[in-house]
This record gives sequence, structure tokens and C-alpha cells, in this order.
Amino acid sequence: MSVDARPAYAAALGCYVIWGLMPLLFMGQAAAGFTALEILAHRALWAAPFAAALVWLAGQGPQVRAVLGQPRVLGWLLLSTALIAVNWGVYVWATTNAATLEASLGYYINPLLNMVVGLWLFRERIDRWGWAAIGLAVIGVALQALALGRPPWISLVLAFSFGAYGVIRKRVPVEAQSGLLIECLILIPFGVAYVAWLQASGAGHALETPGNAAWALLNGPATVIPLALFAFSARRLPLSTIGFIQFLAPTLQFGIGVLSGEAFTALRGLSFAFIWGGALVFALGAWRRSRRAAGAAAV
Repeated sequence: MSVDARPAYAAALGCYVIWGLMPLLFMGQAAAGFTALEILAHRALWAAPFAAALVWLAGQGPQVRAVLGQPRVLGWLLLSTALIAVNWGVYVWATTNAATLEASLGYYINPLLNMVVGLWLFRERIDRWGWAAIGLAVIGVALQALALGRPPWISLVLAFSFGAYGVIRKRVPVEAQSGLLIECLILIPFGVAYVAWLQASGAGHALETPGNAAWALLNGPATVIPLALFAFSARRLPLSTIGFIQFLAPTLQFGIGVLSGEAFTALRGLSFAFIWGGALVFALGAWRRSRRAAGAAAV
């Protein structure tokens, strides 16, 4: 690792560690009395000022103002906002209802799903490593369904919602920070309205104690900081490196699920073994492609 690349590696690791440890934030709030919907509302509410600060630091205010005057782009961002709201909502519910293991499965299969989407929408090629990774993931999902006695809906909704979100954001010509701020601005009326209604009806928890207020506020930086770290690292590291590091997040989520006492049967363990095998094959394939690309560039 070169000295110049160390900050980018540190940013990538920091990003995925934060995303991997996010269940602890939501579990802590649930233990303090917050419902999943209340947590989601505070996430929508407090992410906006932190996203605005990030846009200001990046000097992207003019881009935000320009996007606000483009109805077509705003329409795409409205759709991406709906997808990320579904993703956030399902993830918060899962991590506060003893389904963190199933949530982690969704983020293991997401990059493999992205390969299929790339083939379908962008005519990208999938090599034998990619097909092997996808095949192992399909077996893992099928075994998970047998272990749960139902399809792993949480995993599938998380993977498909985040995959579709990524496709839209890939097509929309807006920087990550600017796009996030606009999405937060779309969500903030719902967050404000629900939090205000909870507090007025006496059902809110954010103002009960200083600790609860801190829990609510933490949703802002926990949402925005990893995105900033990701944007910094993605511009400086090969995509194959990012593709490998991204499996750190679901691995941490998996560990949290096991340590919190969620049911982990032998069949469920076997399903994760196939998913991990798919993730390993995916990472090896990405590494081989990056090596070939580096060799071609050197010729």
C-alpha cells in the first residue's frame, strides 16, 4: 500500500465499519423505547442538516440549486428517495426485531445482484467467476428460505431496493453529496411531521432524557459521514478494492446478529457458507480483472 493511498483505504474501511456497526445504533434506540418508525423519522429529520453541511464543505451548493430547477432530474431523485426510504425502513425494522442476520444476507447478495443488473441494463459482461458467484448466492438464498420456512423477504427487499437505488443514482448526473441532500429535503417534511405528532401526543421518546436526545441526533452523522468517506475513497481506489472491502459491512452485521442471540441453525449456517463462497468468488474475480487491466495498461 502506497503512503498516498492510505487515507483512501482508511476512508473505505471507516465507511464500511460504520455501516456494519449501524445495527448497534438502532438497537440502542429500540432499547430506549424508540419504535422503528420513530427511528426512521429521526433519521430523515437529522440527516438533512448534516447533508447540508457536507454539501457546503464540498462547495456543491450551485449544483443543488441547479438540480432544483430540473424537473426531470428531480423526478428521478424522487424515485431514488422512495427506494432509499424503503431500504432504511426495512433495515431499521430488521435490526430492532431480531432479524439482523437476515438483513446482513441482503447486503452480501447486493453486489452479486448488481452484476445481474449490469448485464440486463448496461450490457456488461459477466465472466465465469461472476456466474459462479451468482450461482453460489442463489443456492445460499434457497437454503436460507428452507431454514426460515419462508422466502428471506428482508434480505431480498434490502438487496433489490439498494440495487435499484444504485442504478438510478448511476444514471442521474448528480454528485453523491448533492443527491443525498435533495433526498433528505424530500424526506424531511415526513420526518418533521411524524416526530412533531409523536411529541404532541406524548408518544415520542427523543425528549424524555438527554441520552434519548443524543440517540436521535446520532442518526444524522451516522447517515452522512459514511457516505462522505465512501465518496472520498471511491474516487481514489480501484472498484475491485471497494468491491472486496464492501463485504466488511454485512460481516459485522452478521456478527452482531449472532452475538445478540438470533437463531442460527445448522441449515442457516450452510446457507451463509454458500453466500460467503459467492462473496469470495466475486472478490477473487474482481481482483483478477483488476490485475488484467493493470497489466494491459502497463503494456
